[in-house]
Amino acid sequence: MSPVNPQKPNFLINISRRVRFYVSVVEHANHWKVSFPSATHEIHNLERPDFPRQEVVLHGYLGSRADLSKNLYFVPLLSKDLSHSIQIVSSAKSIGGREHLAHEKLKTLDSNTPVVVRGLLKVRVPAASNDLGDVKKIKTQEVELWDVQPLNEFPKDIVITPEMVFPPESRHLQIRKDRSLRSALDFRSQTATICRDVLSRDFGFTEVETPVLFKSTPEGAREFVVPTRRRGLAYALPQSPQQFKQILMASGVSKYYQFARCFRDEDRRADRQPEFTQLDLEMSFVSGEDVMACIEILVRRLWNDMLDIKLPSPFPRMTYHQAMSTFGSDKPDIRLGMAIHRIGLLLPAGLIRMVTSLPDPILEVMLFQLGANDSNPGTTRKFINDFLDSPEGLQFNDNVDGGPGIFVYNTKQPMQGLGPFGFEAAEEIERLLEPEPGDLLVLQARKNEDFYGGSTMIGNLRLALHRAAVAQGRVPAPKGFEPLWITDFPLFSPSSASEPGQGGAAGLASTHHPFTSPKSAEDVDLLLSDPSKVIGEHYDLVMNGVELGGGSRRVHNAEMQRYIMEKVLKMTPERVEEFSHLLEALRAGCPPHAGIALGFDRLIAVMLGRDSVRDVIAFPKSGKGEDVLVKSPSAISEDVLKTYHLRLREEE
Repeated sequence: MSPVNPQKPNFLINISRRVRFYVSVVEHANHWKVSFPSATHEIHNLERPDFPRQEVVLHGYLGSRADLSKNLYFVPLLSKDLSHSIQIVSSAKSIGGREHLAHEKLKTLDSNTPVVVRGLLKVRVPAASNDLGDVKKIKTQEVELWDVQPLNEFPKDIVITPEMVFPPESRHLQIRKDRSLRSALDFRSQTATICRDVLSRDFGFTEVETPVLFKSTPEGAREFVVPTRRRGLAYALPQSPQQFKQILMASGVSKYYQFARCFRDEDRRADRQPEFTQLDLEMSFVSGEDVMACIEILVRRLWNDMLDIKLPSPFPRMTYHQAMSTFGSDKPDIRLGMAIHRIGLLLPAGLIRMVTSLPDPILEVMLFQLGANDSNPGTTRKFINDFLDSPEGLQFNDNVDGGPGIFVYNTKQPMQGLGPFGFEAAEEIERLLEPEPGDLLVLQARKNEDFYGGSTMIGNLRLALHRAAVAQGRVPAPKGFEPLWITDFPLFSPSSASEPGQGGAAGLASTHHPFTSPKSAEDVDLLLSDPSKVIGEHYDLVMNGVELGGGSRRVHNAEMQRYIMEKVLKMTPERVEEFSHLLEALRAGCPPHAGIALGFDRLIAVMLGRDSVRDVIAFPKSGKGEDVLVKSPSAISEDVLKTYHLRLREEE
């Protein structure tokens, strides 16, 4: 029985026609095959005015055609990366006077069509017209069209105009239209190349890939679980390569790094994605000082080569306690100023009762200048009233420890508007803060306890007030780059229902992760007597109020690591056993080691001044953790559930 020969589909007919149209350039076999000639030049390389007159074959996208007459067309050909364009001149008659088939073909092609163009490169009168938006024109050369081959069609239902804004569902069109997105991806690639060059060539690191299919271990964040066809067994995607890189240190790999994909099932924020990239590294026989020195060299090189900016050497440092007490944040933007001062001992009891009901509170004060050229107290009063009445201000009014006390420095009022402070405290505030007329003073109470967490209420208010003033044009946006190391974090912090940490019964969780080492011999002693007072050798690199990364010296002794898990965090034996692979590696004579992980997405966003990491990632997730382009996560069918021995539970 002879095989059935179905009718050829339309799209294959169209492809066949395109190949036949270009048969003068490319011979093809009788079987269906798409082929086209290689480019002789890249369009951006034709910018030199001294190019000789010659035949060229170019690849790119057609721009908008300009018809000077029915016999003469001009159309820009955009380069493959959409960065440059060259003018194509199409005439109805060839040089020999014959009909020019390419001219008729060009007339049928729409803008944005990918094409191969063959023609004669020749000098043109330098164009006086401007570039096409972000596309740079080649103004000294043009191409006389001899032939054109469309490589695909561009549908008429997709309209690309300068004003068009594509939704995230059309991310491919967002990237294609938005030069800044493509530039960010190119910048990211170049930055990664420099990182590899510095680490591999200058410092002798070895790039090692670690597994993505890992196991569930209580490091601190929620994990993504990957079920298997083996009943009751599942992988977990790694929160970081932390355990594998420590095992590498026990394996004789002295300097490790990789661009690692990491996965954390966390609440969404502007600077977080459920999957993200870390520049991860670890070194053996070193302390945290060695790691920080290495990273400073790398970061200074990045800023110098990519931004032509010289960063200070060495980077300034601040302890966690200093950062929290002075700026109310463990990642302060020191460009803003607005230091916080503790002042409670001088305040009248009546004023304290006005701002808080806490027993024995800590009182802190902060000064905010609402623009150097605006000293009108009435303007300041209106600004702060409007802010506190706004949705962003409500959280500060509703603070359970008490709302902010607001004062405007006014030389026309008794005691310059600081009467509630009393003479002694008002005098101290004037000496401490040196307020000017129209300046805003904020008084805020907090519990009298050690710092933990990432910020205080007055620290959050400091940032919110500055953002509001910048948005209203009352103060300029901060400029420049200010790197800062934050050191000496508490090794443990109180755990809670929302932040269970390692799930131990001690009421404590590791501030960084359970593998961070105590900083000193005194801190090791405190593990036995008062773990909440232990300082860890943990360091964060902050740039302009953004945490670029964090690292630590690790516990390299198996006995100490087990003690922290069992006796300090009071993890169950089953939980401790989940780390048996790491404990065994440490037991095998593991040397001292330290490392760091830089959030590569955030690093690029900070370097480019982007507000969100989504602007520097090719295919980011939405605020809900969804990829709206491919529509993931997607529903699981009953067949798939059955394959992986899963059953959906009814919602309670």
